[in-house]
Amino acid sequence: MKFISAIKPLVFIACLIPLARLVWFSLHDGLGANPIEFITRSTGTWTLTFLLITLSITPLRKLTRQPWLIQLRRMLGLYAFFYACLHFTTYIWLDQFFDLSAIYKDVLKRPFISIGFAGFVLLIPLALTSTNAIIKRLGGKNWQRLHRLVYLIAIGGAIHYWWLVKKDITQPAIYAAVLAALLGYRVAIWLRKNKENIGR
Repeated sequence: MKFISAIKPLVFIACLIPLARLVWFSLHDGLGANPIEFITRSTGTWTLTFLLITLSITPLRKLTRQPWLIQLRRMLGLYAFFYACLHFTTYIWLDQFFDLSAIYKDVLKRPFISIGFAGFVLLIPLALTSTNAIIKRLGGKNWQRLHRLVYLIAIGGAIHYWWLVKKDITQPAIYAAVLAALLGYRVAIWLRKNKENIGR
């Protein structure tokens, strides 16, 4: 217990480094020729990164036999939502200046924005149901069913990133490969459990 109490604040601070980096760049003219695009890309990339880190907790916990890792998952998931909020806010504020008509047309016209917007909307109920009180009210099984949406959100995030990139797809492909491995692990575990149940 003392170990996790000590490591949680360190992880919390570490998760703020991408934001601190953006602030530093903005104060020292480091955002490049297109600051809005830089911020949008950075916050979007970190949203997907934190989603993948969150999804990696369960495999890491089982493979390393370190049960304390599970206590970091909620925080990491909320950081994914935090950076998604920054990503979304950058788009509607700095890019579109709260022009709802333009945003509506953009969502309908550009598939990568459509899927990104859908992913953000699906993240909202997951963030809102992250407290112990809500988990207790929903019940463990219902909460787990709801939070399986994270798989769909992560897939949508990977597609959003892939469709956004027009030329070099190396980085989106890396994210997609990591996601495929994380989901493949879960499918393998599920198949093994089903096989064991059938054999009983």
